[in-house]
Amino acid sequence: MKKSIIFIILAVFFASEFAFSQTKNLTIDEAVVGVYRELYPEYIRGLNIRPASKEFSKIVEKELILTSFDLKNESVLINLDNLNNALNKIEKDSLKSFPQYKWLSKNTLRFFVRNNIFDYDVSKKQITFYFALSDDFENIDFCEENKKAAFTQDNNLSIIDSEGNILKISNEENKDIVFGQTVHRNEFGIEKGTFWSPKGNFLAFYRNDQTMVTDYPRVNTNARIAEATPFKYCMAGMKSEEVTLGIYNVKTQKINYIETGEPKEQFLTNIAWSPDEKHIYIAVLNRGQNHMKLNKYDIETGKFVKTLFEEKHEKYVEPLHPMVFLPNDPSKFIWQTRKDGFSHLYLYNDNGQEISQITKGNFEVQQVYGFTPNGKDILINANKETPIDFDIYRVNIASGAMIRISHNPGSHRAIIAEDYSYLIDNYSSTTTPNEYVIYDLKGKKINTILSSKNPLEDYNIGEMKISTLKANDGKTDLYYRIILPPDFDASKKYPAIIYVYGGPHAQLVENRWLGGAAGWDYYMAQEGYIMFTLDNRGSANRGLEFENIIFRQLGSVETQDQITGYEYLKSLGYVDTERIGVHGWSYGGFMTTTLMTEHADIFKVGVAGGPVINWELYEIMYGERYMDTPEENPEGYAQSNLLNKVDKLTGRLMLIHGAVDPVVVWQHSLNFLNKCIEKKVLVDYFVYPSHEHNVRGYDRIHLMRTVTRYFKDNL
Repeated sequence: MKKSIIFIILAVFFASEFAFSQTKNLTIDEAVVGVYRELYPEYIRGLNIRPASKEFSKIVEKELILTSFDLKNESVLINLDNLNNALNKIEKDSLKSFPQYKWLSKNTLRFFVRNNIFDYDVSKKQITFYFALSDDFENIDFCEENKKAAFTQDNNLSIIDSEGNILKISNEENKDIVFGQTVHRNEFGIEKGTFWSPKGNFLAFYRNDQTMVTDYPRVNTNARIAEATPFKYCMAGMKSEEVTLGIYNVKTQKINYIETGEPKEQFLTNIAWSPDEKHIYIAVLNRGQNHMKLNKYDIETGKFVKTLFEEKHEKYVEPLHPMVFLPNDPSKFIWQTRKDGFSHLYLYNDNGQEISQITKGNFEVQQVYGFTPNGKDILINANKETPIDFDIYRVNIASGAMIRISHNPGSHRAIIAEDYSYLIDNYSSTTTPNEYVIYDLKGKKINTILSSKNPLEDYNIGEMKISTLKANDGKTDLYYRIILPPDFDASKKYPAIIYVYGGPHAQLVENRWLGGAAGWDYYMAQEGYIMFTLDNRGSANRGLEFENIIFRQLGSVETQDQITGYEYLKSLGYVDTERIGVHGWSYGGFMTTTLMTEHADIFKVGVAGGPVINWELYEIMYGERYMDTPEENPEGYAQSNLLNKVDKLTGRLMLIHGAVDPVVVWQHSLNFLNKCIEKKVLVDYFVYPSHEHNVRGYDRIHLMRTVTRYFKDNL
C-alpha cells in the first residue's frame, strides 16, 4: 500500500501557520453551527463587479459600497434610506435590510425582495421598474425580454405581467397532474419546470402526470390528531411518472404539446431553445438510462424533426447539461458529456455533426460560466490540476487552448461581471481560509481585495492532512483526509472514526478550507478521536469509470475502498484498532450499516443517518441508474439488501431517521428494526419526528450531540 506525500507540505503548513495562540476549545454548538456563522472565514456580502468600470460593489450593513479595483477610492453608492425613499414614491413598502441585487448595466441595479423584483437607476435615484408577485407564488421564472413571469400555485401554472394581470396556462383539478414544476425527482440536471424562449414569445413547461405513481404514506404528528400527508414516490421497478413538454404561445395563448412518443415512461431533460425560437431540443433518455437521443422538435406543430445524435453505454448515460448555442454563430452549439470517460465540452453544428472536442484530458469540467465578449472563448471551472483542486479557465472554442486564470491551488469559483470584462476569483484552500482576487479575462491579476484571517487561530484545532492511498486494483489513487487530535502524541493510542458518504455526486476530500471537513470532525478530534474520510470509487469528480464501477453492485467496491482506508489506519502505530467507529448519512448511512454488518470484526460502533437499507425501496431515477430494476438485477439487490445481513451485526449501531423523509423513506430503517427484532439482534434508534432527509437549523446541534454521545459512550 503506497501513500502519496504530495499534500503533506500543505498539512505541515496548516499545522504550523495556524497552530499559534491556540487556547480555546470548540464547543459543539460552535462546531456544528458556529463554523458557518461567527467562526466562518470573513467574506464579502453581495460582491459584484460594476459593468463598464473598474469598480466592485458590496453590501456593508445598510449601504452599497463602491470600491475601485486598486482599493484607493471607496464611497457609498446608495443606502437603505435611498431605496426606501424611492419605494415610498411609488407607494411600496419600506425595507428593513439591504436586499440582494445584481447589476444590469453601469447605472442600473436589480433588487430581489421576497417574490418582488425592482430596478433602480443609481444616477437618477429612482425606481424604473417594479414587478410585484404574491408570497404564495412558487417556481417563479422571470423573462427579461417580455417582462413577464411564469409561476405555479399548487399544481397549476400561470403567467403574470408587470401590471399584475394573470393568465392561467393550466387549470387542472386533478392534483396528481402537475404543471411547471421540476420532474424526475430533480435528476439529470433538472432544476426547474419552465423554460422561456430567447425572445420571450414562448414558454416551454413540463406537464407531469403522476396518477399512476404510488401514493406513499406520511404522517404529520404535529397536528392534534395526526394527519396523513401522502406524496408520490415511485420505487425501483414500479410505475413511473409520465412527463410531457408543452409549448405556450404568448401571443395566441395556445398550447402545443411536443410529440415525444412512446414509451411514456422516459426521461425528458436538458431542455434548450434554438436561437430563432423555431425549435426546441430535448435529451430523451430511456427508462433503462443507457440510451439518450438528443431530439429536435418543431414548436408550432410539436412534431419530431430529427435526432441530432445518440449516446449509449452498457452501464448508464446521465445527461446533465442542455446545449448552449454560440452567441456569434447560432448554427453551432456546445454539448457537455462524459462520452470519452470524463465530463468534457464538444462543439457541434445544428445538424448534430461533431466539429471538435474542446476540452480533453483526465479531468472533469464542473461548470460553464459563459462566453467572453468576442464569443470565441468560454469560461469554465474544472479540476485539471488535481482531482481535489477546482480552477477557473478560459478556453478557446476553436483550438481548445486553456488558460488557467486562478493562480493558486484550491477550490475556486468565479464572480463574473455582467459584461464579462473582469472576474473575481473567490477561493479557499487548506491554507487559505477565504480570498477574493480580481483578474482580467486573460488571467492577469489586478488586485487582492480580501484575504481572510484564520477564524480558528485561537482554538485548539488538530493537524489535518490530505494524501492518497492505492485502491486494491493497485493503480487507482484514493484521496483521504485525516485529522489528528490537538496535542497529538504518537506514542499514545487513539480511537478513530471514519466519516463516510461514498456515493455518486459527492466528493468529501477537497483542497479547500478545513479540507472539506465539517466542524464536527474537528470537534471530535479535539475530544481525542482521529477523524478519517476517504473518497472511494463511486464518488464524484474522478471520471465515469471511477464512478460506474459500482454499477449493479452498490456497497461492494465502495466497501473495499473503505477497508483500504481502515488498513491504512491499522498501519499507524497510534490508532487503537479495537476502537474504530463509522458514521455517515444517506448513502453514507447505507455505507455505515454495510460496514457494521459485513465487517463486524473491524468496526465497534456506527451511527447511520437516513440510511438506505434496501434499494428496492429507493426511487427509480437514481436507484435504477446504478442498479437497474429488481427484476433485471435480483442478485445485486439481494447482495446490497442490509436486511439480509442483520444477523452479522455484533457492534453497537444506532440508526437515525427523519420521520417525514421524502428521499430515503422511513420504511428503510423501520424494516431494519423489524428484522433486528426477528433475529434477536440489539440495535439503537433515534427518530426526528418533524424532519425530512436532513436535520437542519439549530436542531442539528441536537443531532450531533446525540451522535457524539453515542460514540463517547460506546467507542
